[in-house]
Amino acid sequence: MIGFLTMATIISGCSMFGLDKQVDYEFQKNILDAHINKSAKQYLLDRGKNPIVPNDTIFKWMQLGLEYAGIDLAEYEKPGRTFVFLKNEAIRVLPTRTTNGVLVTTSNVPTAGMWFSFPLVSKNTDGTLKLKTDGSVDGVPVKNWSDYPKEDVRNFFLSLIALENYGFENGTTTNSSLPTLLPSGTSATDKSLLGWYLAGTTPNLNVSGDRILNRVNSLTPGQVYGFDPESRLNFRIVSSDYSPLRYNDATNAATAGLLATNGQIHVFGALIYPWRY
Repeated sequence: MIGFLTMATIISGCSMFGLDKQVDYEFQKNILDAHINKSAKQYLLDRGKNPIVPNDTIFKWMQLGLEYAGIDLAEYEKPGRTFVFLKNEAIRVLPTRTTNGVLVTTSNVPTAGMWFSFPLVSKNTDGTLKLKTDGSVDGVPVKNWSDYPKEDVRNFFLSLIALENYGFENGTTTNSSLPTLLPSGTSATDKSLLGWYLAGTTPNLNVSGDRILNRVNSLTPGQVYGFDPESRLNFRIVSSDYSPLRYNDATNAATAGLLATNGQIHVFGALIYPWRY
């Protein structure tokens, strides 16, 4: 034992069993700069269908949706706004498999994202939502933006542009409701499942305090479906190291607090619901 301890003392001065001796490291605190030094429009285009960095196309399907909807991208240059950006996987996720070390897409039918969760639907002769024998919705997969009515896509993206500046410097752990470009009282059409979710103006929670998504099988005239009746969106700060910003009490941001020259950008990589309650 004495011999072993003596040997350990000798070799600890340089290395032990081929490993270098641990040395002190002085941690240098560094805060990342959230400024992107460009407008929200330019940030979208730089990472859209024709990126400045090859293959950096994370906003490709968002850009294609805006183009299909006929929305002037100048809206993404106006000052004092908050912009919800959608990564490709928030819109559509396609099934894949790895073949010979290469990841390949196996189908053009999405398995997640907006196109999966809001499929085109069929209706019964009485106008109610058609269901399958197992109770699931009789829907047709969405494979392109043009499968949706143009007005639904346009209203969807208008609901993602807030007319106030919201970020971590003024955010709180309680919801802040911001007005959007969507005209008040706008309802989604009944062509997709988006138009079969009842949207209210007050919180709709279960006994555990979790949000309830109220999908209906029949529509009532005068009710608003699919979009927030007051054309607002909610943001709040949540207790999470990775995704500290939550949209409409349902979806956490993938990256939040990007400071554009004309406002703030919050990026989401999962399905979002464009109504608060």
